[in-house]
Amino acid sequence: MNDVRAKITDEQRRARLTIAHLLTPALRADTPEHVAAALLALHATDPATVYLSVAARMTDPAPAQLERALYEERSLVRMLCMRRTMFVVPHDLAPVVDASTARSVAARERKSLLKVLGDQHGHREAWLTATENAVLAALAGLGEATAAQLADAVPALKTQISVSPGKPYGATPRITSRVLGVMAAESRIRRGRPLGTWASSQFRWTTAEPHPDLPADEARAELATHYLRAFGPATTDDVKWWTGWTLTDTRKAIARTGAVEVDLSPGPGHALPDHLDPPTATEPAAALLPALDPTPMGWRHRDWYLDPALVPELFDAYGNIGPTLWWNGRIIGGWTQRPDGEIATHVLTPAGRTREARTAAAAEAARMAAFLGDVRIRPSMRTPLERRLSTS
Repeated sequence: MNDVRAKITDEQRRARLTIAHLLTPALRADTPEHVAAALLALHATDPATVYLSVAARMTDPAPAQLERALYEERSLVRMLCMRRTMFVVPHDLAPVVDASTARSVAARERKSLLKVLGDQHGHREAWLTATENAVLAALAGLGEATAAQLADAVPALKTQISVSPGKPYGATPRITSRVLGVMAAESRIRRGRPLGTWASSQFRWTTAEPHPDLPADEARAELATHYLRAFGPATTDDVKWWTGWTLTDTRKAIARTGAVEVDLSPGPGHALPDHLDPPTATEPAAALLPALDPTPMGWRHRDWYLDPALVPELFDAYGNIGPTLWWNGRIIGGWTQRPDGEIATHVLTPAGRTREARTAAAAEAARMAAFLGDVRIRPSMRTPLERRLSTS
């Protein structure tokens, strides 16, 4: 019996990443749905990130294509799920994400809100339920509404709570966003079109359809399979970190994927059987990925595509990655959009075929500038390199 594990090198992982994540022109997608399916989930904390992640991987990107998918056909669904983070996922995968991760996140959000309401105002579950029902009734009449409009229609949403009392950064915000956030996490309401441009963080709310109820264990196994399809091979730690599951749930889910154990540079890992063969070679290609893009945020262990020496320049103090410049499956630098609309790039580390890499990066910068047009963006999580580039 042969118990020797297959070894998958960092170079092979980078090649597979380039193919699976559509980071080469020959593999670019025709639709936002294709991009979302390839990446499993699009990071959506910053509204612009979803659009820029899609634009980097599409042949002929336009904001209207993603607006169609998000707000008209609903083929893509925005959800609070893995690691209590906002993502956009394919519609068909939304029930799996809901049962495997979002449902428990929603339960924690509700429990936390009820504790604050109980401690500070004596309000219990019945009060919150009545407020939520009033929100649903208001949306039924209005069709869609901003948070401010809903607060006017449902005065209970104007209830204030004390946050960090006695601290210099203490505040007394309304509960509006927290109540709406819980309802959205439970798939009772959803974000509609933004106010202003597609990059705006202000948006309208509308009602949502609940997801089918799936067994949590089965859903976790299916999500783990999708993760390994998009991000594998990967370690147990990678899967646990990306999903936010406990170690026990992570191990159980991986065991049901049919993955085999392999040797990776960080240690033992898991690969789907059809990932054991060396990936097809691709021509080196450049990509400009936005802050918190799903590719650089897809693994807990990143040394195989990111030189640790670059971390202080590319991450903020809370571990959020800024806009990155990729070449041949590795991060080699970063980029930003300046106030006049120019896309500025900077190479931080030597890359093979450096002159070709700079030329390809310039071409991608021009492509991104054309996509953005008159829209100006700024990551909410700003990094040292991005700040310098934006003003230099």
